[in-house]
Amino acid sequence: MEKMNVRFMILLIVMSLVLGFSSAVDFRWRKTAGFSDRFTRAVSSVVFPVHGNVYPLGYYNVTINIGQPPRPYYLDLDTGSDLTWLQCDAPCVRCLEAPHPLYQPSSDLIPCNDPLCKALHLNSNQRCETPEQCDYEVEYADGGSSLGVLVRDVFSMNYTKGLRLTPRLALGCGYDQIPGASSHHPLDGVLGLGRGKVSILSQLHSQGYVKNVIGHCLSSLGGGILFFGDDLYDSSRVSWTPMSREYSKHYSPAMGGELLFGGRTTGLKNLLTVFDSGSSYTYFNSKAYQAVTYLLKRELSGKPLKEARDDHTLPLCWQGRRPFMSIEEVKKYFKPLALSFKTGWRSKTLFEIPPEAYLIISMKGNVCLGILNGTEIGLQNLNLIGDISMQDQMIIYDNEKQSIGWMPADCDELASLKASQVYEY
Repeated sequence: MEKMNVRFMILLIVMSLVLGFSSAVDFRWRKTAGFSDRFTRAVSSVVFPVHGNVYPLGYYNVTINIGQPPRPYYLDLDTGSDLTWLQCDAPCVRCLEAPHPLYQPSSDLIPCNDPLCKALHLNSNQRCETPEQCDYEVEYADGGSSLGVLVRDVFSMNYTKGLRLTPRLALGCGYDQIPGASSHHPLDGVLGLGRGKVSILSQLHSQGYVKNVIGHCLSSLGGGILFFGDDLYDSSRVSWTPMSREYSKHYSPAMGGELLFGGRTTGLKNLLTVFDSGSSYTYFNSKAYQAVTYLLKRELSGKPLKEARDDHTLPLCWQGRRPFMSIEEVKKYFKPLALSFKTGWRSKTLFEIPPEAYLIISMKGNVCLGILNGTEIGLQNLNLIGDISMQDQMIIYDNEKQSIGWMPADCDELASLKASQVYEY
């Protein structure tokens, strides 16, 4: 009954703003008409500064300007999901602490029969209980969720060449949120960057604004960049692996990975792997996790490190004779990990995970393992590469060539450059 009241309130808001809706539709058509011609003549990327870190904050986000007039919102960047949503005053049944005032929904309500609504509910038994609107509910691996309706609104952003674009894109007006177990920070919403048609990248591409390519470069010092388009890298310098066509919901290599420790095989092969910027840490399935922790403990035997059982920052931490100040002091005791992916009958490409890409230094000065047991939190057999293992690399998801790529990069330097300088990289 409570949800029905909320829906009724939304419909009242829409009706009261019907005149604004007609002008918004006119604006949308004026803006998109003829744009594809400009796009073919002047291809460019869109770059967003990224803020945050793996530890101690535990998240990365970007600032997106949405609405008319445009207002800033902090959104968690998440390549593991499609829908972008904001906490929304529709009114809000349950909204979490947020850094900005709640989003005021636009009058451009997306109906249930809209192609984007159908794409969002592709694998569910959606019923159009209210044909005038598209209801959604998204759930995340950490138990968090958002319930709301889809609307269209103006997103304000800039090309690296300076041209401003203001496309109208679909987003979720979330009026009922439940925090996840790993949600320890205020947020306005989530920026869905997955492979589905409702993702922001897919919508921008379908309207002719950018190529269907997304990437990010996250600095181990904090910050970084997120980009749409393929102008920021030299493809010949990138290590590529084919994207899975069967496991199309996420950015997953086509061939299962083989886990290496210290350059040698662990015997674990065909690991189903997903690259997910929505996760701060990396998660291995139980078998891989147990293998890694066993090998690490064996390797550390006789070294000046012992388990710090009183440090609960992460499940497994070690302490030295004195507190550590940085990973540089302790990484010599740890061997690198890697995932080897087949790219053909005989060729392979290596995704390296050095100690600094799987360790953190806790507030207590101990070194902790940033690889966790994913099976324990419901990821089953999935192996998830999180932010910690993607730091100081440019990660690229080329949906046009159906490939995932990576290359070493100075993400801290890239983040400090102006948009015009970034373009020249």
